Amino acid sequence: MSHMTSPVLTVGFDLDMTLIDSRPGIRACYQALSARTGTFIDADLAVTRLGPPLAEELVNWFPAEEVPAMADVYREMYPTHAIAPTPAMPGAREAIAAVRAAGGRAIVVTAKYEPNAKLHLGHLGIDADAVIGDLWAERKAEALREYDAGVYVGDHTGDVRGARTAGALSVAVVTGPCDEDELRAAGADVVLKDLLEFPAWLAAHR
Repeated sequence: MSHMTSPVLTVGFDLDMTLIDSRPGIRACYQALSARTGTFIDADLAVTRLGPPLAEELVNWFPAEEVPAMADVYREMYPTHAIAPTPAMPGAREAIAAVRAAGGRAIVVTAKYEPNAKLHLGHLGIDADAVIGDLWAERKAEALREYDAGVYVGDHTGDVRGARTAGALSVAVVTGPCDEDELRAAGADVVLKDLLEFPAWLAAHR
């Protein structure tokens, strides 16, 4: 079979709590937003439920009509507060390297504001073939279909729903807010402890 006729393996990855441990940075950004606005935000609570779009968290702390403006302020403050303290998840670089070693493409599909997602990856030296932001749950399928991703790796039931909507294999890691039972109930095809287990899984899958 010639290289021309074999489809390129494309694997999508979620960002927050899948490739990066965004809790320290997001906590710092919420604390800064709270200080700037004089509005109490329980930053420790907020970082226990990462994954959904920013507006879904902000509505817990601000009147609904203020949420769009507060989201803009948060995103503007984010590069200053959230990028430097945020580490890569164990196995993140190895997982992307494994996709490349298999001749594949690795893309990032995230609900995060796209410019800030790119800042995280650049800061950590994680080189994705494409970064698509502002997509959550079923809407992640838009990017997964556009790039013909056969696999989507994430940590949240919303990521599982996105994979299933796109007809991609759902690989879930239990490094975020959802446990194995929740991920399986949502329809995850594969559940891994973390991304350190991904290269061996990918080799077997291939």
